[in-house]
Amino acid sequence: MHNPSLKLFLVIIVALEITFTTRLYPNIIIIALALAYLLYHHVQLRHLTWLLLITAIPALAIFTTIAFFSPQHSVYFGLVLVTRIYVYVTAGSAVSLTTSPLQLARSLEQNCHLPSKFAYGVLAALNLLPKIQQEVKTIRIAGQLRGVTLHWWSPTLYFKAILAASQWADQLAQAMESHGFVEGASRTAVRTIVITKQDWFSFIGSLVLVQIIVIALS
Repeated sequence: MHNPSLKLFLVIIVALEITFTTRLYPNIIIIALALAYLLYHHVQLRHLTWLLLITAIPALAIFTTIAFFSPQHSVYFGLVLVTRIYVYVTAGSAVSLTTSPLQLARSLEQNCHLPSKFAYGVLAALNLLPKIQQEVKTIRIAGQLRGVTLHWWSPTLYFKAILAASQWADQLAQAMESHGFVEGASRTAVRTIVITKQDWFSFIGSLVLVQIIVIALS
């Protein structure tokens, strides 16, 4: 499946369905399938390892709470919740690590008829994240020059960063309007993204496979 919108919708459907199940083995199989999909697309093992280790922190906290501090002390349900978190993370990574934000924005605009101003506005906000990180570093350095240490938990640090981001938001809105991002205006596409028959077959086949896994192991 190559269409970004269909991949996103498949992950959303799987996540919603897993949310309302309390079985362990379907979660494990879906995690394995998602990891196999990521390896098939040559995602670096370092990224996967880091992703799994970071997810282990909230997963361990949830398992400890359910298994040792809940009234039922259910180890099984704790494992269900842990694997459910990994389903969300691995399935979401199957979209985010194999699809660029630009491809997803174009697909949502063309295939799902999402307003171009909203689709590319979100894309522009994502592209501003590195600039925001750099602005936070600049604010901390400026504070140190004045003899003020701004820690990561300091409200002043984030207040100044929000002020800078609000200025960028106004500039971004003006730039988008100057480039024709107006509600209701017709636009042409530099690159047309189509949903092929193969995309539909892959989407429907994957959805049916998930239903078989959930129903057969329930």
